[in-house]
Amino acid sequence: ERYGAEQVKIWRRSYDTSPPNGESLEMTAQRSIPYFEEKIVPLLQQGKNVFVSAHGNSMRSIIMDLDDLNKEEVVALEIPTGVPIIYDYQDGKFTKEAIDLS
Repeated sequence: ERYGAEQVKIWRRSYDTSPPNGESLEMTAQRSIPYFEEKIVPLLQQGKNVFVSAHGNSMRSIIMDLDDLNKEEVVALEIPTGVPIIYDYQDGKFTKEAIDLS
């Protein structure tokens, strides 16, 4: 109520606008992508299967990187709660796999 629904939506979905005393998606990406590259990718390179569960903005930043989305495209990225998103890692490349939840 204090800031209005539209402003809250901007904070939640924009790339480089942060809420008061909060973190933008850009700021989240600056820490989550290096972590993913340093801790997760080496496990995948070893042929291991890895399950990642994280806060929505952390996932949005990682998926933005994996899917090569720009800051305008990421605004429309929806990550549903509790629905798996599966990527295959082969030869240094990530490919999103389609899954049937029916």
